[in-house]
Amino acid sequence: MKICGMTSPEDARAAAAAGADAIGVVLASPSPRSVSPDAAREIFAAVPPFVTRVAVTSTARAEDLAEILLLRPDAVQVSGSLYLPRDTGVAVIRMLAPGDPPRGDCDAVIVDGSHGTGRAFDPGYARRCVASSPVPVILAGGLSPGNVAAAIRKVRPYAVDVASGVEAAPGVKDERLMREFVKICRTIDS
Repeated sequence: MKICGMTSPEDARAAAAAGADAIGVVLASPSPRSVSPDAAREIFAAVPPFVTRVAVTSTARAEDLAEILLLRPDAVQVSGSLYLPRDTGVAVIRMLAPGDPPRGDCDAVIVDGSHGTGRAFDPGYARRCVASSPVPVILAGGLSPGNVAAAIRKVRPYAVDVASGVEAAPGVKDERLMREFVKICRTIDS
């Protein structure tokens, strides 16, 4: 599972300590969780080995993408039809919203019609994506410790992604909620 919207090295370390498989840092985006490349570099440096570092962006500008790639993330999560060459050495995660067709021009897709706003996902669309996608499907949108178990059982995604559902305030993670979220996901996995 990925805990997204990291805005500080402390939160990234806490997410890793809670057992997150990946952390997301938002860049070049209108999101209130968007950070500068320098802040992203510090956050990524705080993450221990074997925790995947994901740069999340909604930009359509090639220069923003070039700057993001200089951070050397393990994966880049993009929206729309932004082209990311396969020879960049990073995994590509494409965001899908209800109505978008399945995509195979990436390493995984993330079903999130809310685009990081915490609005609940569309279960029917998410299930159809899982059933037809040629790549792994990550579920996001309105997830929290209170509903993630039911979401996993209903949709059966490859992974889940949370941001606001484990926050004390926008952009500030709550350690207890992160631990609880991870524990629930691990329980469902087994």
